[in-house]
Amino acid sequence: MVSAQAAAQILVASNRGPVTYSVGDDGTLDARRGGGGLVSGLSAIGDEAEALWVCSALGDGDREAVRRGIGEPGVRMLDIDAAVHADAYNGIANSVLWFVHHMLYQTPLEPAFGPEFRAQWAAYETYNRAFAEALAQEAAPGAAVLVQDYHLTLVPGMLRELRDDLRIGHFSHTPWAPVDYFRLLPDDIAEQILRGMLGADRLGFLTGRWADAFTDCCVALLGGTTGTRIGVHGLGADADFLRERSRRDDAEERLAALREQIGTDPEGADRKVIVRVDRTELSKNIVRGLHAYRQLLDERPEWHERVVHVAFAYPSRQDLAVYRDYTAEVSRVAEAINSAYGTPSWTPVILHVKDDFARSLAAYRLADVALVNPIRDGMNLVAKEVPVVSDEGCALVLSREAGAYAELGEDAITVNPYDVSGTAAALHEALTMPPEERAERTKRLAAAATALPPTQWFLAQLHALTPN
Repeated sequence: MVSAQAAAQILVASNRGPVTYSVGDDGTLDARRGGGGLVSGLSAIGDEAEALWVCSALGDGDREAVRRGIGEPGVRMLDIDAAVHADAYNGIANSVLWFVHHMLYQTPLEPAFGPEFRAQWAAYETYNRAFAEALAQEAAPGAAVLVQDYHLTLVPGMLRELRDDLRIGHFSHTPWAPVDYFRLLPDDIAEQILRGMLGADRLGFLTGRWADAFTDCCVALLGGTTGTRIGVHGLGADADFLRERSRRDDAEERLAALREQIGTDPEGADRKVIVRVDRTELSKNIVRGLHAYRQLLDERPEWHERVVHVAFAYPSRQDLAVYRDYTAEVSRVAEAINSAYGTPSWTPVILHVKDDFARSLAAYRLADVALVNPIRDGMNLVAKEVPVVSDEGCALVLSREAGAYAELGEDAITVNPYDVSGTAAALHEALTMPPEERAERTKRLAAAATALPPTQWFLAQLHALTPN
């Protein structure tokens, strides 16, 4: 049934919404708006489109805002029980589905799907059902609904049962696991996920590789995709925003501070700079990247005092022990490199673990080499952003397992993310690339990186749901 107040013609559903609330010392609520492709896309369609974003309350501030009836126009925040959300989000989405699609399990020991998993899966079902019911209540007849990511794989099927009139899309921001790895999941759960997603009219993926992997899973487990349409939308970088933002005063200040930290070589020349900017996700492969840099210094002493690795590793999911351990290992390896090779005038690794967007953009501008070596990544926008922002052009060392490889691989130096020696050799190749070649590659990388900027990426999905 459609509620009497339902009027939304375009709806977006995602775990995290466009606004978060925090509670001040005096009890007041402070709202902070986020950015990204979904925000840009919804802004582009205009207020007259009667759009609504359905999201989850993620913290105490969000839940308090819901209880007080405080909200942003065009946003409905769901106050799902905190324990249910924790089991669905951390227990299933981040600790199971993320691990499956990024192929991160140490299979001699994990996974082991027992009673705890089943209890958490029940919470995941409850969480998805809350979204489906809210969308069904809010959507106008024939509305377009764009469901986002692995947190909400069951929503399309649940929503289809409630509202068969709706045009439903789902977009996956992660890789999709190959058949043999996807089948680590219990058979009934694997089938439930696929059928849930196939409740959509159309499914979107970041690359053809991930779309093909999903289709392969459907063929192997269900016999096919039952007529659901599948499309590819390779999210690109927002060139205008990045270039403007990277030249604001705060970015210029960070740039000056980084230049001072990096220093000059014994002859007074600028040191070469290898940059990486990541969250400390297990999939980002930061530790192997550091080991590759150490091997470069060990095997190529000519780079001593002449190169600095600027590594930004911003903490992620620190409520999970495995992520805390990984973050600690990143710091340990960086400190070991500095201890082994550093001198009073040269710090080989400049590591920052506090998130600072302006500083990240400043590092992009400085980069002679960008190191993007994930074990597996749905896209990896850093690989697309650095060539767009870099002042002098940069060489891109890119994992073949990043989704961005499909668009950027031709002009990048490609690495196997598990091959530390190969990555060390690629870093040397990148550092010695002639300036003219580097500049030409950077131009081509930037053009490919901005082919489908965030607003167009969102609108392309929306238009694909519109009847001909």
